[in-house]
Amino acid sequence: MGYTHDTSMAQWVFAQEWKTSAGTWTSTLASNVLSEVRTAAAAAFTGYIPIKIPSNSKVLKGSYLKSIDVYYKIGTAAATDFATVELEKMIAPLDTVIPTGSAVTITQDAAHDTAAERKAVAEHKMTVTLTTPVWVDDDHYYVLEIIVDCAATTVFTFYGARVNYTMRS
Repeated sequence: MGYTHDTSMAQWVFAQEWKTSAGTWTSTLASNVLSEVRTAAAAAFTGYIPIKIPSNSKVLKGSYLKSIDVYYKIGTAAATDFATVELEKMIAPLDTVIPTGSAVTITQDAAHDTAAERKAVAEHKMTVTLTTPVWVDDDHYYVLEIIVDCAATTVFTFYGARVNYTMRS
């Protein structure tokens, strides 16, 4: 039986896999690229990116979650605000029916470490790095939350996210 320790694993999260709290979104395939495009409107939305990687109940096995690359575009006009980028850790209940949760300490790359940089008109690849990477236990699950307040003519396009991790078995 072989042993695997691969430090370069990645899992793509398709644009259609994320969930949003508000707005009119259209699944779009343009120039062979799949995305979710939000109709321009002066309103905020929350986006939830599920972090779907293998987990394991054994110590130091499974997936070692390191970072998430978020691919998006802000077009026409800069967003009004993009202050919130938060990784949520939830724990499935053992003896109750209600999960518990907490925020995980993260940082963004130098080009996205302020709201002004994140909300600017541009094509973006924002890398969100866990301050302390974690082995994903079999009863833990994660979601990356972003909150964007759009201006009246802001067009937000979400292309997807890449979850970067080490895999050990």
